[in-house]
Order: sequence, then structure tokens, then C-alpha cells
Amino acid sequence: MSTFASRCGLADPPSPGEPGREAAVQEVLRAVRTRGLQRVRIGWCDTHGVMRGKTLMPLALQDALDNGVGLVGTMLLKDTSDRTAWPVFDAAVKDQLPGFEFAGNLMLLPDPASFHTLPWAPNTGALLAQAWFADGRPVPFDTRRVLQRALQALGEAGYGLRCGLEVEFHIYRITDPRLDPAEAAWPHEPPQVQMLHPGYHLLSEEWGDQAEEALRIVQATAQGLELPLRSLEIELGPSQFEAVFDVMDALAAADAMVLFRNGVRQALRRAGYHASFVCRPPFPNIMSSGWHLHHSLVEQATGRNAFVRDEPAPASTALDAEHTLSAVGAQWLAGLLAHAPALAALCVPTVNAYGRFRPNALAPQSVLWGRDNRGALLRVVGGAGDGATRIENRLGEPSANPYLTMAGHVYAGLDGLQRALQPPPATEAPYGAQAQALPRTLAEALNALDADSALRCGLGGDVVDWYRRLKSSEVSRHEAAADKVEWDRREYFGRL
Repeated sequence: MSTFASRCGLADPPSPGEPGREAAVQEVLRAVRTRGLQRVRIGWCDTHGVMRGKTLMPLALQDALDNGVGLVGTMLLKDTSDRTAWPVFDAAVKDQLPGFEFAGNLMLLPDPASFHTLPWAPNTGALLAQAWFADGRPVPFDTRRVLQRALQALGEAGYGLRCGLEVEFHIYRITDPRLDPAEAAWPHEPPQVQMLHPGYHLLSEEWGDQAEEALRIVQATAQGLELPLRSLEIELGPSQFEAVFDVMDALAAADAMVLFRNGVRQALRRAGYHASFVCRPPFPNIMSSGWHLHHSLVEQATGRNAFVRDEPAPASTALDAEHTLSAVGAQWLAGLLAHAPALAALCVPTVNAYGRFRPNALAPQSVLWGRDNRGALLRVVGGAGDGATRIENRLGEPSANPYLTMAGHVYAGLDGLQRALQPPPATEAPYGAQAQALPRTLAEALNALDADSALRCGLGGDVVDWYRRLKSSEVSRHEAAADKVEWDRREYFGRL
């Protein structure tokens, strides 16, 4: 009898001579037995970048790998508060969202190639999974699948995407977990916390030493997950830190972002700390956290960095894109600029984070690029003959869903390539008043995404409409909140 995985088209080897899924499944089962693992978590990244899942006992693992694990369909229809944004028991939902009516089951199929053990949880393995309809069709709103489709389109153009991550976040010591049942609410109050360092002493060795215990946990977690962590640093804000990762293929980088956030929050919580990847924690005098995405294209035929040029273009100056970037790199840059307002909806997906876009704050404010300019939206790093030449997008916030973020980059950049767009000269005044401003609110960014024909075509109109409705629910509840500071604290700080 065929398995659910085979009905989904996953049983055959990806290409002749490569091992098929069954060999990978048997390797996972063997690892669970030989390592004496007592449980395996099946994890899935939701719309908001948060890991959800179920914990299986070893005896259930074979069936889960072959036939999937049931997942209530409303998991893909929830906003950041876990409220379902569609009336799923209304008959009209069957026409709006076929396959999601009546809160029926979807299926999670684990990817056996993603198997790993959890360094903070003894005797526990884990697998990443993706969502399928019960009839074997892929669920289009599974965000990892959205990125996979984008990378396939990029591959058809002859390129792959390589990414390096710089992730800012906050760590606090918990003074009161706020777990009194009498205080239960939806969403619940986050824990009361105190800072690990007072901030405003960038890269301070002393502040780093004060936070050494927490940073050791972060290091052990990242390295235990086999993520290519390069450094841990003291950022400018109170109790703010940064983790920097080596370059990876895009899908691996997106997985790494999800695994890092999920693992760090869990491992630190066990030790009495609260890690938050929300852009702006709900305290006075904080510094906003960003997620800086360094990336370049690689030519599939040669493995060469497609952004590198051998020498500056004739008669160009340092303010011209083709002084530093190849023609491909310049067109990709222009595509990112052309679609920056729409990209904001994917890269900056919380109401909270739009307070980050302030002048002279090492955060972008306008749709501009610059040569090694940390005030610009897009920072071009490198030069002619430099194999590490890349574009750093400084738009994102660290709680963003990395699959949607990177998919948006792909479709924006591809549009630049397909239309041979040309970028304007680099800025030397990133906070000047003349340039096009980035969206100032999430609602404005969602409208830009809705109106962006290239991103709607690439992502799929159904995906854009689904995403916009989820995030609009969040915006509406924020607008209706009598106490917006309390709303922000409950909605984001304890959950992201």
C-alpha cells in the first residue's frame, strides 16, 4: 500500500543516482535507536516565523515519516495573537479557502534530511515539516514552500541565492514569570525582567562579560544545532546583542534563522532568561533591533558570485552601481529598490517595528542605496575583483518570517533582472528629505504589497491575499486597543 509521502510525490529519488526518501527515513530511525532518543519533535514554521509542532514517541516516528502528522488547518489562519482570522465554520469559507473549511486536518510531512538533536533538551530529536492537504496537494500557504518556489524560479534563470545573517535581539533575566493562573489572559502578560547590561557602550568587553552565562547558552545552542555562528556581540541598546552567521544557501539560511530563534528562546528560558526577537521591546530608552540580510547570487553553471565584476565600469564613479557591482548585481539592486515598499510588508511584519525607521539611527528611512553606508536601505559591500561582494538589505526586523522575507527578495530581484532595471546613483545623504520614504506603518506596507504586480505574480495572488488578511487582523486589533503599550507588550514581547 502506498504511503502518504509517495502520494505527495516524495518517494522517488530527486535525480538518478541520488538516495531516495526511504533511505533518509531509515537513517533517521537508526539514529533515534542508536542514540537512545526518547522523543522527537516535529516542527513547523508558522506564518509569523514561530515554530509550532508535536512531540512524538519513537514508536510513532516511522508512521509520521511515511504518512504525516495531523495539523488543525486553522494553524495557517491565525494572526499573532492566535486568533483565527477567518470564520472557518461559515459555509462561504469553502469557496474562499478550499481545504480549510470546518477547521479540518492538514498533514505535516517531516523532512528526514532535516533531522537533528536538540542541545538543550536531553534525549530529544527534531525534524522540520511542511504542510500538505489530505489529498496529497501541497498547501500553498506553507511559507517554506513559498521560498522553495521562489528559489526554483531563480534557478530557472540560472542563479542560486547565498545569504549571511546578522541578527540583533534582546536577552533579559526573568524576575517573575507571571504564571499565576489568576492572571491568565489572551495573550498572556510576558514575564517581568531585568537587563543583563545597561547598554550604550557598543562592543563593550565589560558588558559582554556581565552577560557571559547567557551568551554561552546562545553559543552552545547555535553550535549544537550545527549552525555556522561566527560571532556574538554587544549591541548599542540596553540588554541588546547580535549574532552573526556565515554565508549559506538561502533555504539553509532561512531554516537556520527559524532554528536559532526557537532554540535560543527555549534554552535561555530553561536557565531563567527571556530572549526576545521583537524589534522594539516595550521599555523606555531601548534601541530597535534589525535583521540585516547580506546576500549575493551565484551562477549555477560556474559557482561564481554573479555580483562580482573584474574592474569598475568605464567612466564610472564610486556612486555608480556598476563601479562596484556587475550588471547583474546592479539590476538586482534596482529591483530591490523598485519593490522596497512592498517588501516592507514581508520584512517588517509587525506594527511595533515601524518605530525603528528614524533618522540617524543606523536604520533606513528612505528607498536608497549606498556604498558601505549603514544609513541606506541597501548597503553595497565589496568592490571590483572582491569575491565577497554583496548587498546588505537593512530593512528587516529579527522576528520576520525568513521564508517570506527571502522569497520577496527573489521576486523583487528577478524583476530587476527581467526588466534590466538601472539603479540611481548611491546616496551620500541617507536621511535627506528628497527620497521616497519607506512605509511608515504596517497598514501602508500591506497596501504596497497588494498593489505590487510583480510580487503578487511571483508569490501568488492567493498567497498575498491570505497574508494581507492575517496581518490586517493584527493591525485592526492594534487600532482598536485602548492601551496600545499593553497591547504591544502582550502581543509581541512574550511571544516573538
